[in-house]
Amino acid sequence: MTKKEGGGGEGGAAPALAVEELPRAIVRRVVKDKLAELSTGGAGGGEEEVKVHKDALLAFAESARIFIHYLSATANDICKESNRQTINAEDVIKALEEIEYPEFIEPLRISLEDFRRKNVAKKSGAKAKETDRKRKLEQEMPTQNGYDGTEGAPEEDENGHDDIEGAAEEDAEDEGNSPENDG
Repeated sequence: MTKKEGGGGEGGAAPALAVEELPRAIVRRVVKDKLAELSTGGAGGGEEEVKVHKDALLAFAESARIFIHYLSATANDICKESNRQTINAEDVIKALEEIEYPEFIEPLRISLEDFRRKNVAKKSGAKAKETDRKRKLEQEMPTQNGYDGTEGAPEEDENGHDDIEGAAEEDAEDEGNSPENDG
């Protein structure tokens, strides 16, 4: 069950997606990077490339796929026991304990914290950019009455009018000559 899952979509016209298979290039890169790191005794990778046979890469990919399914199913059970429908990070951590892989918990917590920190930084950076963009738009765009509140706006008279018609109508009302009194 490593190739393609499911049938076609409506009427069988849609192609089946490769749901189960992990991307080979990513598996290859992860395996080679880790093996190079282990062969040199530290991070940074070795100078000579570690060679991995095609069948070995397939075995790594299948092992990772099975592990992911097992961990997912266990985390899903933990989630359902808590009467929730969405698996969260704590469910995955508890699942690692339950399937007896406690050595993965601390590295996972560290990676999760790094991910959250980076995500917060991205969001705050995006919010700052959005705020700057809105501020620039507000400065460039005139307000509803066509003025931005600074240069070029007509000054208000003593009655608070900023247009000639409003002032003329009020003057006419003051004299008793408003258009409503015509008759």
